[in-house]
Amino acid sequence: MGFCWSGDCGIRPCRADHYMPCLAGWVGPTVLLCIYGFCSMMRPIEPFLTEFLTGTYKNLTTEQVTRQVYPVWTYSSLVLLVPVLLVTDYLRYKPVIILQGLTYVTAFLLILVGSGVHLTQLALLSYSISTAADVAYFSYIYRVVQPSYYQRVTSYVTGAILVGYAVGALLGQLLVSFGGVSLYCLGVVTLSSVSVALMTSFFLPMPETTLFHKGTYSAQQVNSGEDTEDSVSQDSSIWAKSMKATKYVRKMLRRLLSDCKECYSSAAVLFFCIWSATGKCGFYQVTGYVQILWVDMQPHDNFTAYNGGVDAISTLSGAAASIAVGHMTLEWSVWGELILGVFTFLITGALFLMDMTHNIWISYTCFFLFKTVYMQLNTICTFQIAKALSKERYALVFGINSFVGTVLQSVLTAIVINTRSLQLTITSQFFIYASYFAAVSLLFTLRGMYTVFRMSQPATGHEEERATRLPEA
Repeated sequence: MGFCWSGDCGIRPCRADHYMPCLAGWVGPTVLLCIYGFCSMMRPIEPFLTEFLTGTYKNLTTEQVTRQVYPVWTYSSLVLLVPVLLVTDYLRYKPVIILQGLTYVTAFLLILVGSGVHLTQLALLSYSISTAADVAYFSYIYRVVQPSYYQRVTSYVTGAILVGYAVGALLGQLLVSFGGVSLYCLGVVTLSSVSVALMTSFFLPMPETTLFHKGTYSAQQVNSGEDTEDSVSQDSSIWAKSMKATKYVRKMLRRLLSDCKECYSSAAVLFFCIWSATGKCGFYQVTGYVQILWVDMQPHDNFTAYNGGVDAISTLSGAAASIAVGHMTLEWSVWGELILGVFTFLITGALFLMDMTHNIWISYTCFFLFKTVYMQLNTICTFQIAKALSKERYALVFGINSFVGTVLQSVLTAIVINTRSLQLTITSQFFIYASYFAAVSLLFTLRGMYTVFRMSQPATGHEEERATRLPEA
């Protein structure tokens, strides 16, 4: 058996003329996607981005970065998320992954060579396109490999991102602390890494089917009119294609509405989705502004920041905690919500302590606890939601959860960051973030206690509540 980079072995003759499932039929796309994921996330400048922007390189003030630059990413992500989700499926994933790589390169190129608030805002706008296109990265692999490999490839592509981010943060820390490398050089390394990711994306095989039109929007269908082009005019061809695209969008929207109604009809799934969305909002808000808090806490100008080291260690710790959760034997349908509530309380405590302390090392420790616990709880929500869904609905539900989280984040940003009358300090902002997680913790603790009490009752009607699996699409 030869090596095959196609995910279609066993379905039809592939480029290597394999008619039987090839041993490596899933390996090629997975390896390429993992390389792409690793290189796109290996960004050593990110843990020091605030210091880079407010330092001698860009000379922006902390006020400009907080209120004019970083909010651009939040608001533009909100606007772009739904269109990118819809276009991703229509274009069959690969073009959107290429667009993501291109916008990563554009963003970090602008950060390196641009100057002033407006070019930095443009860089964050380009970066928001990249983050909105994450849905293409996570959904692509399910279109090019067989279902029997789903669990394996999911762990690989997720692991590639985590390892890439951790390596980037750790590399940045080592170069700054021990190599005496400037932050500008970290930006060059980051630009080189995302450029490799962009080049890798061109080699990904194009999926033959879309998520919503499984088997109906294939390359053969796209080219089906080529034999009759001589008998129709160009205007008619364009009209036919536009009508076909319109019918596609209408059918997809009807399918989306129908699937949404069915997916969120389960109370158990709904609450895990609520935590996923609210947790995402709080997590990105904290990680987006924690560097500004650390700049404010630095004891002196010559202090060596350890942002990268903290980010790397907390990411690896979170990944280890996530793996550990995957091997725990627990009746999650009974205890899951209560565990979410209790551990979210730990997040609340860590954020309150970050607000009150003036010691950067205590703040580093609290951030380590915050990120580790969040990644663990997010993993619980992810696999509980996935267990209840058919594979065709993964992208839909996780996309909606991501959109809701972005809406909440935009609202929180508008209130906390951009309300002129408040003019909150960075420590006051973290007090609000801690209060936000306290409210989430209270909600899920009460809901979890109610669920445990209900499930402990001997009544026969509760077996239905334990079954959160939804019917296949």
